Amino acid sequence: MAKEKEVIGVIDQVNLYDLPVEELALPSNFLWGTATAAYQIEGGATQDGKGKSIWDTFSHLEPSRTNGQNADVACDHYNCMPEDVQLMSSLGVDVYRFSIAWTRIIPLGGRNNPINEKGIAFYNELIDRLLACNIEPVVTLFHWDTPQGIYERYGAFLNTAEFKADFEHFARLCFSRFGDRVKKWITFNEPYIISIFAHHSGVLAPGRRTSTDGDSRTEPWRVGHTIILSHTAVLQIYANEFQKPQKGDISIVLNGHFYEPFDASSDIDKAAAERRMEFYIGWFGDPVFLGKDYPAPMRAQLGSRLPEFTTEELNLLSQSASINAFYGMNHYTTKYARALPDPPADDDWTGNVEELPVNSEGKEIGPVSGMGWLRVAPAGFRKLLNWVWDRYHLPIIVTENGCVCPGESELPLEQALDDKFRKRYFGLYLDAISRAIYEDSVQVQGYYAWSLMDNFEWAAGYEPRYGITHVNFETLIRTPKSSAFYLQETFRQRRAISGK
Repeated sequence: MAKEKEVIGVIDQVNLYDLPVEELALPSNFLWGTATAAYQIEGGATQDGKGKSIWDTFSHLEPSRTNGQNADVACDHYNCMPEDVQLMSSLGVDVYRFSIAWTRIIPLGGRNNPINEKGIAFYNELIDRLLACNIEPVVTLFHWDTPQGIYERYGAFLNTAEFKADFEHFARLCFSRFGDRVKKWITFNEPYIISIFAHHSGVLAPGRRTSTDGDSRTEPWRVGHTIILSHTAVLQIYANEFQKPQKGDISIVLNGHFYEPFDASSDIDKAAAERRMEFYIGWFGDPVFLGKDYPAPMRAQLGSRLPEFTTEELNLLSQSASINAFYGMNHYTTKYARALPDPPADDDWTGNVEELPVNSEGKEIGPVSGMGWLRVAPAGFRKLLNWVWDRYHLPIIVTENGCVCPGESELPLEQALDDKFRKRYFGLYLDAISRAIYEDSVQVQGYYAWSLMDNFEWAAGYEPRYGITHVNFETLIRTPKSSAFYLQETFRQRRAISGK
């Protein structure tokens, strides 16, 4: 790998403001698609028997925690779904990754609660329409929209046994009703975000933190523990009851930045960058994909705050690891990691690491997008692909990647459609995938752009526009942006190169 690492280092030295898109080759069987989440696009908040999720509650709090906005209508995908499938078909996508709203098919969420057949019918129609257009459905079971009913009954993820039992029931229902046509399943989307942003800082639903009604010292680790055990239980259900007749695959999606040392000459900062990766990705990746305990640095720092796996649970993790068919990667940016000099705070979740956009030499990690935290850093993406491949040795599917153009929400339609910044971001990150595949021998199977359309971006409301399709949230008119056509053409060209 020495030669490959040298190549990555050379790329690091190029001025990222001038780095050209090279349109490098991708395998002829490489799949591209788009991704969404149910709460962000569906709307139909109470339509046809849908129940309330924690996001329906959270987005209506006063004072507002979601920029004064909610997703009661959002993109109205629940009513505009046929049009949206045709949009994807016109763009030539291979895959559509979407999530199932738990409360649309089990309104109260629990294993003893009634099933809503109208919700089942909606997803059946969506899947059938996708397949009729030769678009593969990739289904996420849980994308943050916990049923309000189970949260009120027992705190959802805070009660491992109860949540696991209800999630098993929900998953089994989805497998039995949709699994004859869905061949790729994702259990959870971004457990890190669920654990930290919803149960530590409280900026996402249900908004738990120490200063309100939570405990930021312990709850995030309990939530993460529940997700890992629930994922493992559902893997077993799928493998034992559904996989053989349905012939599908299943795994989980983890998000993660890549971290460079703040001071490249400092062993302390190098160790901090690796430790940050372990606290971020290894937290879930090691138990799920390696079938082992949490990373040692987490055990060392967190002590009793980090739940223990029983011997039986560790055995189940070990037995289940090989069922995961791929590593689902959500990635957007890279940051610098600096070791903090003082002992960690009682509620630290970072590994006692500070995250920065500029290093000790004053060098930016990359140009800033329309979101302050998201900078264009394709070399870091390539390094992350290598880090994940080296650690877990699973084929990687990039299940989310994208950005917001600077000032995009303030632009008139004509200018918003000419999204050059996003096109360049996509191009550079696809070049990084090509280099990882052909120069580093990393297995990357697909790429799903975030997102199919502008949507409700959680606590930020409708202001950040990540879509390759512009949505007028008053008229609900969809208009593909330049980046949508770029993706269509670049995948055609890149896959044609490898076929020659």
